[in-house]
Amino acid sequence: MALLYLWIFLGLLVIGTPIVFVMLLAPGLTLLIEDRIPFLNLLVQRLFAGMDSFPLMALPFFILAGELMTAGGVTSRIVRFAESFVAHRKAGLGQVSITSSIMLAGGSGSAVADASALGGVMIPGMHQAGYTKSFSAAITAASAVLASIIPPSGLMILYAFIMNVSVAAMFAGGIIPGLLIGFGLMAVVAVVARFRSFPEPSERASWAETWRTGKSAFLPMLTPVILIGGIVGGIFTPTEGAAVAAFYAMILGLFITREISLTDLVRVFSAAALKSAIILLLVGAAVSFASLVSLKGTPQLVSDLILNITTDPLLLFLIVVLFLLAIGTIMDAGPAILILAPILAPVMVGLGIHPVHFAVVMCVTLILGLITPPLGLVLFVVSGISGERIERISWDLLPYFLFEVAVVVCLVLFPDLVMWLPRQLGYV
Repeated sequence: MALLYLWIFLGLLVIGTPIVFVMLLAPGLTLLIEDRIPFLNLLVQRLFAGMDSFPLMALPFFILAGELMTAGGVTSRIVRFAESFVAHRKAGLGQVSITSSIMLAGGSGSAVADASALGGVMIPGMHQAGYTKSFSAAITAASAVLASIIPPSGLMILYAFIMNVSVAAMFAGGIIPGLLIGFGLMAVVAVVARFRSFPEPSERASWAETWRTGKSAFLPMLTPVILIGGIVGGIFTPTEGAAVAAFYAMILGLFITREISLTDLVRVFSAAALKSAIILLLVGAAVSFASLVSLKGTPQLVSDLILNITTDPLLLFLIVVLFLLAIGTIMDAGPAILILAPILAPVMVGLGIHPVHFAVVMCVTLILGLITPPLGLVLFVVSGISGERIERISWDLLPYFLFEVAVVVCLVLFPDLVMWLPRQLGYV
């Protein structure tokens, strides 16, 4: 009976109930069955308290910044700048896709948004240049996850809010893993190119061409510099920084690239508001669900179960990573963080794992679920753009996914890959 709500939770998932209703109905029905009706008021209070949070306001602002950057033509400018650097290499357009993702990651904060914006430019262009649709979609998907790792990251904001971890520390902790994955993917593409017949690369761009494309991409690429610099310098909080990033993206689109009109702003703000409302309702439901998790003592039950396997913190950490990789194949990263973080984090922190270390590793691991079938959202995005079947894309994606998993294992084995920069900046 102590885990009744989990059985109701799983049953609702199996019959296809939307996740937000699952997280509200599972605790509600449990309290009704156990005749603990007065506690229903607690669930309602936690639902609204979960959405009424100043730190959480960063999320809608980052969503708005991503929408404004996409509508403002920032993507095409960054792609042209990346082409001037790496398009002359073997599998050059694959390298361009990864380089563009690294540059775009500091603006959107969402892997799905990055895959949609960059895929719309790169996948048709790569196919026209002679690359297969499956490779074009696979490399776009593999690099799109960087948008949710390199700050700002919407998923890290969610985790920080739920578990009361420093957003700035998590942002700093995600920089080295994100860059490691980005540059590592470029190396993997170079190795894959030795075994596949890719089209001949284009000629090296002239310095004049690099200068011209660099000038057009300079102001858009200042977004992460302004954001991270302002947070590190103590000029503004992460929440205020999100508002600054959205305002800067709007100025770029209206007055610099001039690809956003005043009438376009209505559409952009509406799209951002809709996405924000969906996520905030999900967060409120998750906070309500987490209150019952604590009430039932589930973290202690999970702790006892895990500690029965082994008491070695490193081995347990690796087991949890495997579990999260499996969860990522059947659940979106956002709901998985909202549901599992209150259960797993106390256990791992109790074993001596630093809260920021576990937070970053959990986020990165679940982000990889966005590119794994059957429910990887990024896979569906690139499949829709390319018109290629998910099975074909997944096969071409395999070497890049395995490399990203290897990076996650390295993050577990070598904590300084996550913790060095937050320590240097004084966040931990």
